[in-house]
Amino acid sequence: MPTVVVGLSGGVDSSVAAFLLKEQGYKVIGMFMKNWHETMGTLSGDCPWEDDLLFAKMVAKKLDIPFHTVDLSEQYRKRVVDYMFSEYESGRTPNPDVMCNREIKFDLFMDEAFQLGCDFVATGHYNRKETAFVNGKTFQRLLAGVDKNKDQSYFLCQLSQKQLEKALFPLGDLTKPEVRRIASEQGLVTATRKDSQGVCFVGKIDLPTFLQQQIKPRTGRIVEIMADWEGYTHLTPFSPQDDEISSELLQAITKAHPYQPHFGTTIGKHNGAWFYTIGQRKGLNIGGREQPLFVIATDTEKNIVYVGQGDKHPGLNRQGLFIKTSDIHWIRPDLRLEPGESDDFSVRIRYRQPLQKARLFMYNEGLYILFASMQRGITPGQFAAWYHEEELLGSGVID
Repeated sequence: MPTVVVGLSGGVDSSVAAFLLKEQGYKVIGMFMKNWHETMGTLSGDCPWEDDLLFAKMVAKKLDIPFHTVDLSEQYRKRVVDYMFSEYESGRTPNPDVMCNREIKFDLFMDEAFQLGCDFVATGHYNRKETAFVNGKTFQRLLAGVDKNKDQSYFLCQLSQKQLEKALFPLGDLTKPEVRRIASEQGLVTATRKDSQGVCFVGKIDLPTFLQQQIKPRTGRIVEIMADWEGYTHLTPFSPQDDEISSELLQAITKAHPYQPHFGTTIGKHNGAWFYTIGQRKGLNIGGREQPLFVIATDTEKNIVYVGQGDKHPGLNRQGLFIKTSDIHWIRPDLRLEPGESDDFSVRIRYRQPLQKARLFMYNEGLYILFASMQRGITPGQFAAWYHEEELLGSGVID
């Protein structure tokens, strides 16, 4: 029977994944990743790695499987944390969990696992994998998990065929309550342990404090844009079914709102536009308005944060987005769109967002995604992922 290395994180999901694989007859090896051990900017008491390691060791002992540790903290800083700093500084909002899976769990960790002589690497992600045979070629299909409340396929939207070929996801057909029940029945110490939250391997963070390790605060203006601004008149929805939509019209629909420094009214100050994200409500520290203020755009070059009143403010909404050609990734390369082609898919722009009907238009310069309805909080730097039914076909970084 093949050998599989399970990334034991000290949580219930990876613990049950290891148990199930052993029950299926695999030779199972547990391995713990130490990726982050600094505390600046993290909220006290959140997921200390020492506790995670202790729980992972206890699970391995209970399951009677070999246990190893690997320190990837230096590479994690370079590939994930430095990416976070760079993206925030340029005014984009990154997704470190997606990058952690692509760069760490299914790359560096996978390399370490293969050095132990394993055949596969398994994680506790709630998604499934199937093998498809198309025109004499083999392709790996990345499918949503059965538990729709826990489906984590979005976080794996940047994986390659090579990475998926060697990956196993034992929890894909289970729900979270079933996983906890199995852990309890097997006497695993992680059965009732809370799920980790926040940034992958870092935990919950105070974002401004965390970013100030490399990005210095700088005072700038908070500018309010009124909901009746004439620039919002172009937000009339277009039909994504129209194959004759020109690239010029798609550009107009998908680009961010073109605010200028002379627009709106200055209503306060902030300590750095890079510390704010689109849709953010807390942290502005400005009261006296009929409705709460939300961040609708940031300009890191001029250090301006644009805000609007109420969660219905038109500045929060766009009907489409654009992804540069260099930022497009097809998990199923055999199904990629070529320039001049378009097709209907289901798309999400954040984890746990219900899938949205959309049409993808491929041009030489990149991919335009036009939704059937307005979308709130389309954020540059985040990932858009497109599906056909349950299969995740591709993704890209929102421009």
